[in-house]
Amino acid sequence: MFGAVAERDLRGLASVAEVTGAMTDLAEVAVQRSLALLSAELEAMYGEPRGADGQRVVLGVVGMGKLGGRELNVSSDIDLIFVYEDDGETAGGTHSPLSTQEYFTRLGRRLIGVLSEVTADGYVFRVDMRLRPNGDSGPLVCSLGMLEEYFYVQGREWERYAWIKGRLVSEGDSDAARRLASQLESIVKPFVYRRYLDFGVIGAIRSLHQQIRHEAARRASMRPDKADDIKLGRGGIREIEFSAQVFQLIRGGQDAGFRVRPTLAVLRHAQARGLIGEDVRERLTDAYNFLRTLEHRLQYRDDAQTHAMPVDPDERAALAASLGFADYAALMTVLDGHRTFVEAQFHQIFADKVSGGPCGAGEDTAAAWIWSGALADDGEDDALLARLDGLGFADPAAVLARLRAIRQSSRYAGLPEKSRQRFDSVAQRALEAAPRIDAARRDETVVRLFDLLETVSRRGVYLALLTEYPAALDRVLSVLGATRWGGGYLIRHPQLLDELLDDEAIASPFDWPTFKDALRARLAAADGPEQQMDLLRHAQHAEVFRILLIDLAGQLSVEHVSDRLSELADAVLDVTIEVVWSQLAKRHRDVPKFAVIAYGKLGGKELGYASDLDLIFLYDDPDERSADVYTTFTRRLITWLTTATGAGALFDIDLRLRPNGEAGLLVTDLDAFRRYQLREGDAANTAWVWEHQALTRARYSAGDPQIGMDFEAIRQQVLTTPRDADVLAKEIVDMRGKVFAGHPNQTELFDLKHDRGGMVDIEFIVQYWVLLHASSDAELIRNTGNIALLREVARFGLMGEEEAERVGAAYRKYRKLQHKLRLDGMEKARVDPALVADERAAVTALWTRVFGAVETGV
Repeated sequence: MFGAVAERDLRGLASVAEVTGAMTDLAEVAVQRSLALLSAELEAMYGEPRGADGQRVVLGVVGMGKLGGRELNVSSDIDLIFVYEDDGETAGGTHSPLSTQEYFTRLGRRLIGVLSEVTADGYVFRVDMRLRPNGDSGPLVCSLGMLEEYFYVQGREWERYAWIKGRLVSEGDSDAARRLASQLESIVKPFVYRRYLDFGVIGAIRSLHQQIRHEAARRASMRPDKADDIKLGRGGIREIEFSAQVFQLIRGGQDAGFRVRPTLAVLRHAQARGLIGEDVRERLTDAYNFLRTLEHRLQYRDDAQTHAMPVDPDERAALAASLGFADYAALMTVLDGHRTFVEAQFHQIFADKVSGGPCGAGEDTAAAWIWSGALADDGEDDALLARLDGLGFADPAAVLARLRAIRQSSRYAGLPEKSRQRFDSVAQRALEAAPRIDAARRDETVVRLFDLLETVSRRGVYLALLTEYPAALDRVLSVLGATRWGGGYLIRHPQLLDELLDDEAIASPFDWPTFKDALRARLAAADGPEQQMDLLRHAQHAEVFRILLIDLAGQLSVEHVSDRLSELADAVLDVTIEVVWSQLAKRHRDVPKFAVIAYGKLGGKELGYASDLDLIFLYDDPDERSADVYTTFTRRLITWLTTATGAGALFDIDLRLRPNGEAGLLVTDLDAFRRYQLREGDAANTAWVWEHQALTRARYSAGDPQIGMDFEAIRQQVLTTPRDADVLAKEIVDMRGKVFAGHPNQTELFDLKHDRGGMVDIEFIVQYWVLLHASSDAELIRNTGNIALLREVARFGLMGEEEAERVGAAYRKYRKLQHKLRLDGMEKARVDPALVADERAAVTALWTRVFGAVETGV
């Protein structure tokens, strides 16, 4: 087989994947056949191996490295680890019983001998067992319990890296083998893949790489003829592997797509997730395939396990010819091009940003002096204050007090040494950046950054992120300086720091079907409801933050911000319905006949960053169990939407607009909803006028589209019902008075939403005209937003076009001001009346024209 593979490769007929796949298949067959024969021999002697529960147990052979990744080269060791399920003993045969530990140790030794012993016919594979727990000094085989304890107590970062590739290559069809595989995965997965983003691994891989390079340099000094190493040298195979696997270690705990073994598959997923560009992925792939092909050419000669370029002229010429190059110089030109690119990509990820270099904060800078001086005695205050003043702070004393509070806090003192170093580095860089921050918010921005650092310091991974990616710190400062709300959001959800790394994701268009598909895939791979709830929150928070970043960049209008936030809410609600229903124990159909109807801001697609969701839930299912099933389901859905987990909350929802309000059922049968809205029931169970007002802004949001269409038909029927103008006007004026009384404003500022002449007045006028005239103008029942409806009202002849534009412009200005104030962290959207005097006058004049007679009693 080896000869056939080599011939196809040398003729240029086989890809790298074919060669490495064939070698991997050969190794797996060799392991499995050998293990089967040896197990039969030993069982005849000692009997069947059994665990403490009496069940059969088997030896699991874990393939590591290239074998585990199905990337085995043509002259490679196979890295193996032997595991078994449980301690016990054999049943006894021609010899006395053995403990399972001793039995599998003997079996493992025989397997190593069969595979690696050199005979007259050569050997099958060299076997390397040094990756097992405690290496050469550890037991040859270990139970799963022993392996789990080792991971927990002694497992090191490089072992996490090594176990990425680990997989069982022994037989897997028996019950015992399947049981072993399941238990092994449950132990390895949490060791390798952290549940949170793990940027701290960058430093660990950097350190491992440095050790490897130092060892390679040491060997090269002893063997100059082996100095040019295409695996361990600059821009070599190992740097590509590290560049790919850092994504796995950082993100694999939250993104199952990274839990793959082949290097090129990891790069493909990294591109799909927007973490590297297509060009980078293609060039790394080309480099990897070239280097692996070159590696095989080197190893075909004498079956040598080498990665060193030859120094002999004849060997160089032969090597170049085998790859289709005219001469060795041409080969080296291509090789060096690949290595230069790989090295640059590796350096971009792994360059040390702390220990010197242009990105690190120097010890002799003003910022470093201030930061270290924050622990000094009061005698140095004047000098510290002068330095802070020199950095442009308006209140140096307050900033110094904040720095001292941190440096002297028990939280800072209790940080591990590495985290404290990272904290110091980020703090100094933040102080250095102070002069570049807008002067009006410089003090507040830096102080809020230290609030963020204190929050995230308990999770060293975030300090690692800010250390490893200096551009992320600049963006954090930009967000904190531009919006108090955004700063608070970032402090509450520090995992969003990861979103600051991805320029392409920030710039990419919104694609909600793709977003939902990706979210479904991640939920399907999650480890249970708790992690699924966290994933939903992470995904929603990340998209909100992405919208915010695009908003702050000036690339979205207020209306477009609301559209994107509303579309996001619809998408998340839709996926949440699916996952919650799938976990309902007593469900009578695969897909629920259930829908979410949005009212208010979400219904009108005017959602803000901090808006709650006004929702009602409908079902249309003839099954006799449906009322109980959908009630149980709705309660669980509400729990999923509103519970604050470790990842935060998903939505604040308001269900008071459902039929009969807080006294009504959580979920309503569609036909009962129709009767309620059309007032076909008894007087105590019919909709009020204000509920029909709310219906003007209602729409289908998520769930069963057919129920959405049926709801829209009911909505249109309700809104086009003829009404008495005077009765309707009085009802709306009375409701407006209640809203005004419920939002008292004791200040001299103008409340953009609730005060007379504000947004609520415009909304109530539009709702009045919709309810009164929709029976004559079908366009009025379209949920197109207040400004568009004002234009339609003007077209219908109820107001002039100029007046419609003035009032529409007032509504737009109110929304822009409200949006700005919300971003500034203001709970109430109130402004100086002079700022909107003309707009308020236009709205008040329209209100008086429409409702003046009702209010004066004429």
